[in-house]
Amino acid sequence: MSEMTTEKFETYAKNAGEPRWFTEKRSAAFDKAKGLPMPSFQKIKYHRWPIQLEKELVFSKSELDENEKSVIDDSENLLIEFGQSTDTIKISEELKEKGVIVADLKAALTEHRELFERYYMQKAVKADENRLTAQHAAKVTSGALIYIPKNTIIEKPITTYFIQDATKSEDYVHHVLLISDSCSEVSYLENLLTVGNNETTANIIVEVIARPGSHVKFASFDRLGENTTTYLNRRGYLEQDAKIDWSMGMMNDGNIVGDFDSDLIGNGSHAEVKVVAITTGKQVQGIDTRVTNYGKHSIGHILQHGVILAKSSLIFNGIGHIIHGAKGADAQQESRVLMLSTKARGDANPILLIDDNDVSAGHAASVGRVNEEQLYYLMSRGLPKKLAERLVIRGFLGPVLTAVPSISVRKRLSDMIEEKLIDGQENE
Repeated sequence: MSEMTTEKFETYAKNAGEPRWFTEKRSAAFDKAKGLPMPSFQKIKYHRWPIQLEKELVFSKSELDENEKSVIDDSENLLIEFGQSTDTIKISEELKEKGVIVADLKAALTEHRELFERYYMQKAVKADENRLTAQHAAKVTSGALIYIPKNTIIEKPITTYFIQDATKSEDYVHHVLLISDSCSEVSYLENLLTVGNNETTANIIVEVIARPGSHVKFASFDRLGENTTTYLNRRGYLEQDAKIDWSMGMMNDGNIVGDFDSDLIGNGSHAEVKVVAITTGKQVQGIDTRVTNYGKHSIGHILQHGVILAKSSLIFNGIGHIIHGAKGADAQQESRVLMLSTKARGDANPILLIDDNDVSAGHAASVGRVNEEQLYYLMSRGLPKKLAERLVIRGFLGPVLTAVPSISVRKRLSDMIEEKLIDGQENE
């Protein structure tokens, strides 16, 4: 990690218009980072990757051109950020009247300090959890605060596009804090993209705080660039009777560690985690998905399917942990990997940690190759091999897609899968 002095932090703060209290948090996290261990994930060997934040903290501005904006779907409630710059913030008058907040990092620090400071790296992810979270707290340069007030139900989704500016040689350090207050409900659609081809490091943390009785539908569509090495941490903190539906499409082109956790703190809390991943070329995607049952009668289900092409690698860790005292808890998981190449590598690792009686837990895991009889049948009907492969893959991923509650999210995931598969087949 590059050496940072108080003067360098203050220079960044001045250029970015950052308040002093947050700069002090940066400095404290930086001082702790070197003494903290790197996070550990079974069978994910990433320590030789350029995943630590080595570059100096520098303030910069970026601007999307019209061609780059063409990939963005318009939405009534929309936030677009490119690099460290905010391109668009648009929320309906209805949401404004209800007190919904959609703010970029600068506004969160200055206009919503009390709310942001109360939850930022306090409950879901702690700054001193490991070296990568501490580096993140020291060098975060962009992000968003989304707040849904008590008893507020939002029918139309809040959509965000967070676009890494890899036309510059700088770390992409991004933070999202989503707070769904008591008995509220929200659908949130997050898109992670890359523009540019420089070799870069991304460190992205998303914290979702689900207050009692709230319901968060979280969908993400990730396509970070081939030359971007990423640590992506998404964490849910669920209070009593709260629910989070996670639907994540991991279509990235570079090496990535996905650290996805749901902490079921409250009694009756419920997390449904669905992950679809496709790896191509020589990339490695290591996905560590954990649900920890602390509350009584809490429910945690993991469903993840992945496809591997060419010489790439995909590792699924599925971890269900029932803590002592979580009577009546339920932890279930399924991880399946399909390999389309003899040179590919896949792992599906089920882990159950049960520290109490009177609970329910189970797992399923498989790693296998494409069904040659299915391919032969489709090709005998006149379909080209690559199209036949894509149809078999879509059938394999079907159980995850059909389990996604939102029709629009299912459609978007299907389109992303098709795009990633076509790109992967062309590069084989």
